[in-house]
Parts: sequence; structure tokens; C-alpha cells
Amino acid sequence: SGGEYQRIKLATSLGSAFVCSMYVLDEPSIGLHPRDTSKLIGVLEKLRDLGNTVIVVEHEEDVMRAADEILDIGPDAGTNGGTLNFQGKLSEITDETPSHTARYLTGKSKIEVPIRRRRWNESILIKGARENNLQYIDVEIPLDILTVITGVSGSGKSTLVKKILYPAYQKYLGNYSDVSGKLDHLDGNLKKIKSIEFVDQNPIGKSSRSNPVTYIKAYDAIRNLFCTQPLAAQRGYKASQFSFNVEGGRCETCQGEGTVKIEMQFMADLHLLCESCKGKRFKEETLEIKVNDKTIADVLNMTIDDAIVFFADEKRIIEKLLPLQKVGLGYIGLGQSSNSLSGGEAQRVKLAYFLSKGVKTEPTLFIFDEPTTGLHFHDINKLLIAMNALIEKGHSVIVIEHNLEVVKCADYIIDLGPEGGKGGGFVVAKGTPEEVVLVEESYTGRYLKDKL
Repeated sequence: SGGEYQRIKLATSLGSAFVCSMYVLDEPSIGLHPRDTSKLIGVLEKLRDLGNTVIVVEHEEDVMRAADEILDIGPDAGTNGGTLNFQGKLSEITDETPSHTARYLTGKSKIEVPIRRRRWNESILIKGARENNLQYIDVEIPLDILTVITGVSGSGKSTLVKKILYPAYQKYLGNYSDVSGKLDHLDGNLKKIKSIEFVDQNPIGKSSRSNPVTYIKAYDAIRNLFCTQPLAAQRGYKASQFSFNVEGGRCETCQGEGTVKIEMQFMADLHLLCESCKGKRFKEETLEIKVNDKTIADVLNMTIDDAIVFFADEKRIIEKLLPLQKVGLGYIGLGQSSNSLSGGEAQRVKLAYFLSKGVKTEPTLFIFDEPTTGLHFHDINKLLIAMNALIEKGHSVIVIEHNLEVVKCADYIIDLGPEGGKGGGFVVAKGTPEEVVLVEESYTGRYLKDKL
């Protein structure tokens, strides 16, 4: 995984024992269980003690608390960010420090433990799972609630969910799927679930022209609004005039991309600003059509937050954009290329898409793999609200996660381990968070105790 690859590079650096070097790490805690995060902190401190400078871009609370110096940037994201809120030692942060980070570190703000855990009656039973390091285990996964699969790195979480549950259930539903991992069979209330969605961190579109606003189907409503403007109607423009995927209103030099790719044979391709449209993606005559003095290019350059204010009177557009804001993506651009979104951002765009579809009649099983990747406490809170919204609509949610803020909010935990690799693959603990903390063999339980 990305986190494992990053740690291999870190281990290489440590083995080289460089001194007077600067190390810059971007979210090294990705995919790490709290037990492993404490080991990572030890490695970073060792690098520092050798005489190096270590700079870490991070949201993980334990890493922040271990830092000698904290720089907090914000206060919010996108157009509302970009200023230095605080710089100094952890001990210098007070209740009055104007930042989301400060409020969570001081305890002024926190993600509350749910007042009650949802009860469940129906479940899926995986019998005899033995792929990779899974030790011929039976696992019962409840439905209609928030189930979190935890365990140290390499304990078998992804194998259980991605290699066994997801493909095996797809086959049961009659959908084409990859070969499933080794198991005896699936059992339980299988007829309860009508579809299964794996909300992964893969890019949201294969084309470089794909972006958040096209993915969640909001762009159709925006194009329709532009083609109803008086000048557009006078010229006979249809919605396709404002598309960058078909010929007509787009700039043909860059084919609606805003940039031109120059292939460099033996080097990486260059992407240069299109000289014809100057990055605006459309022809001049298309840009003459305006809504409240804004062209279609201006709208695509807006952030989700800005667009919600701009389109305040357009109910159909707002309904599509609000879910993106609810999952903490108000700072991304409407026309931002899907290639520029991080894995965590792409995953949340997909979550917003499902939320925007409204109440689905058929119960769906949603699977999320590490959805807190790249998320601040403030955004995790929004993510949990969005996941709970899916459950309230009659769906079931399974999350593979290490983040204790999410784990403590679970209705049911399945903790695998006790170790990674050959030392893992067993169900160490299962039940509500309150039940898991009582299991001495569970590393998750030990770290979760302080959060409850």
C-alpha cells in the first residue's frame, strides 16, 4: 500500500544514518494502526536525534502531540484557507487559539461517542475464510448498522473484505466479479442486500476532463441553466454548447482540457496552458453567455462552497452540490481535474454521489477502505455524519479503518490480529466498542479505552 511503500523508503533512510538532512514526509501514518503509529513516531524521533530536520504533513493526533513544533494552516480550506493560524509548541496552544486543530487538541471540540449503539438482527456469515493469512475463520458481519473492521497493519482486514466478502457477494448477486479468495461459503440474510458498492480511492474518472461536478451529475443542470439565458436562446445554443466533451462550444485546440499535452519521448509528458483559450476550455462565443455576470469558465473555477452561494436560487443545482459540502469537500473546484484529487478526496466524491441520489429503495451494502485518509478531525466529523445518513436511508456500512475517532463511533467492531502477517488472521475481538476494550489480547481495545 502507499503507507507501506512510504515506510520502506523511511527505513532505507534510517539505515543509511544520514545526518544534517531534511526529511519531508506526507501523511506517513496512512494505513497505520495506533500501535504502529507509536513505532513510526519512534523512528521519526530517532532521525531527529541523529541531527536531522524532520517535517511531517499530518492529521494524526499522536504525531501532532509528539512534535517539537506545530504549524497549523487554515482556518478552513480552499478560498477560506492559506493563512498561518498558529506556530509553536503543543503546550502553547490554548482554548483561544483560532484553529480547528487547536480546538480538538485542547478538547474544546471533539467527536462525541454515540449515545447509543444501533441494534441488529440480520447479518452475513463468512464461513471458513482462509485466503492469505486468514486462519480458516468464521466471521459474522451485521447489517443495517455501522460495522468497523480493525486490526494492526497486515492483520487480514483487506483480505477479508476486498478479496473474500466483496467478490463472493457480487457473485451471489449475479454480477461479474474477480475470483474470490478461499472460503467455504457465504451464509446468513443474503437476500436482504440487493446491491454492494465498494467505495475505494481509485480516481473518479478515466478521462482527464472528468471532474467532481460531472461525476455527481450537477453539470447537466448548470449547462441547462446557461443555455436558457436570453443570448444563448437567441443563438439557438443547446446544453452541448457548454460541454467540454463534445465539439461545438469547446476550444478545439485543447479539446476542452485547458492544457495541451506535449509528448517528450524519453521524458515525462509536458502539460502547457492552451494558447487559444488561455486555459478557459471554451470558444470566445461560448464565453459570451453569462449567468449573473459569470461565464461557464468562471463557474468551473469556483469552489463548491462558492458555487453553493452563487447558485442559491437554483434548487436542482444546490441539491447536487450540497452532498459534496457535507462530506467536507467544499474547498475543491467544480471543474478540478479528477487526476488532481487525492485518493481520500476521490472516495468522498463517490460518497457524495451516493448521498445525492436520495433514498434508494433497495438496501445496499457500502464498503469503505480507510476513508479517513488525509482527513482532519473536523472533516472526520462530517464523514461520520454522511455515513450515518446512508444507514438512516436503510443501507448497511462496513469500514476498514484504524482511526480511533471512527472506531469509537462504530455500532459493531470486528478486530483481526493479534499481529500482522503470519501472526495475524484471527478474530481477536468482536462486539460494541465497550465490549472490545475488555479483550486483553486486542491492541485496538487497549488504545480505544482512552477514547471512550
